[in-house]
Amino acid sequence: MGSSCKDIRTNVAICLQRSPCVMVQRNTPKDCLTKPELVKDMPEECVLLMNSFLACRRGMVDMTKRFRGNAPLSTGQFDEKYEKMSTGHFQPDEELITSGPAPQQDEKQKELARLSGGR
Repeated sequence: MGSSCKDIRTNVAICLQRSPCVMVQRNTPKDCLTKPELVKDMPEECVLLMNSFLACRRGMVDMTKRFRGNAPLSTGQFDEKYEKMSTGHFQPDEELITSGPAPQQDEKQKELARLSGGR
């Protein structure tokens, strides 16, 4: 893969590792992206990052961007964070707080509370 999409790819990986789908439900990041029942519960940030990554990848083969270039080269700003996440040197509680709850989950919880009588 070209270096122009490296930062976005790393950011997507970090977002997936922090998502409730991986941290709480213990699914693999691949399952979180491919299974329709898990995709609909992904945080909006991860979905937007994934769309940006796919657009970057499409831009690599787009002939109209041949002369201008696809995007700036990778700065490596997420390399250290990705290394910690991928080797298991992180605090899960802090990562869940950092990522915050997904907006869809808050709405679902409110709806469930309303339907169950506000318990």
